[in-house]
Amino acid sequence: MSATTETAGARLVAAAAGFAAASRDAAADWDREGRVPDGVRRDLAATGLLAADLPPAYGGAGLTPAEVGEAAAHLGGVCSALRGLLTVQSMVAAALARWGTRGQRAHWLPALAEGTLTAGFAATEEGAGSALGEVETTVDETAGGAALTVTGRKKWITFGQDADVLLVLGRTGGKPAAVLVETDRPGVTREPVRGQLGMRAAGIAHLTLDAVRVPADHRIAPPGAGLSHVAATALDHGRFTVAWGCVGMAEACVADAAAHAATRVQGGVPLGGHQAVGALLARIAVDAAAARELAARAARFRAGGQGRGVTETIVAKYAAADAAARAGRDAVQILGAAGCASDSRVGRHYRDAKIMEIIEGAQQVSELHIAAHVMRRFGAGA
Repeated sequence: MSATTETAGARLVAAAAGFAAASRDAAADWDREGRVPDGVRRDLAATGLLAADLPPAYGGAGLTPAEVGEAAAHLGGVCSALRGLLTVQSMVAAALARWGTRGQRAHWLPALAEGTLTAGFAATEEGAGSALGEVETTVDETAGGAALTVTGRKKWITFGQDADVLLVLGRTGGKPAAVLVETDRPGVTREPVRGQLGMRAAGIAHLTLDAVRVPADHRIAPPGAGLSHVAATALDHGRFTVAWGCVGMAEACVADAAAHAATRVQGGVPLGGHQAVGALLARIAVDAAAARELAARAARFRAGGQGRGVTETIVAKYAAADAAARAGRDAVQILGAAGCASDSRVGRHYRDAKIMEIIEGAQQVSELHIAAHVMRRFGAGA
């Protein structure tokens, strides 16, 4: 890697840290209001952090996986919705970069990298959460194959309230298909979701696609590859940034809990001097450190090329989500009433971490994949 690229990577990681620090106080307001303001989203796009791992030819900065991870950790440590914006934008960009045609990449990727378009990944449905192979949205060819008609209902779409373009997972002739749908086309309606447990500022929406017509060149990859190739690439990228965002959450909870335990006096000694509190701090600090090591390991594997590190990323996401959930729970316990306040960062992280344990498949789904990998690795010689 050139020195210029390394400088760009370091600059963008520093920009993520600065943006996170500047957003710390406002994040609680966004959570209460249920939205990241449009201006904040534009400001984040202006930093160049969205889809920053794209090649410079498409408007990205060519960030390494480790640099993308550090940026996600900085944002996640302050506001999961900010990290969610980075995640969903880079998910769609990654899928297009790998499986789009040359023309599709040239048309869509610069706008995603610049943030002039906000992307949404519209995969989940009422009966298709972890089991995305069960999606019922249809993508039918019309006008002699010159156009596609998309019909279905998508649920729990991150930044679905704001997205300008959706990467939609559906079916063509019974085969999984992926297609881009602009949200200003006739037939697209949005139902904002408010008051959910976590990720409250992430503009989540349910989306109805009622015979939405798009050009045939909006389809990404042939029918049959929509799930195994296009969606799989997007989900893999999403898991990676979620893992690092959870690392950021866990580390923030440790820092806030330790600061409180060091200054709050109970029984004539700092709270952290009590054995039970010290034990809680020790456990969540070790969990956070272990999650960071696993996320860094996934980054090293992913740096080896496309398709590398899929299992390592699943392991990292599993461990980091668990670490964030434990850190949030125990940090709230240590802070007591302060941890339950409406502006408490650890309180928000506690709620958001539970969503991270569920998102894109519950922890048990990851356990099945990890267990299968372990059996393949060690069972061959049995």
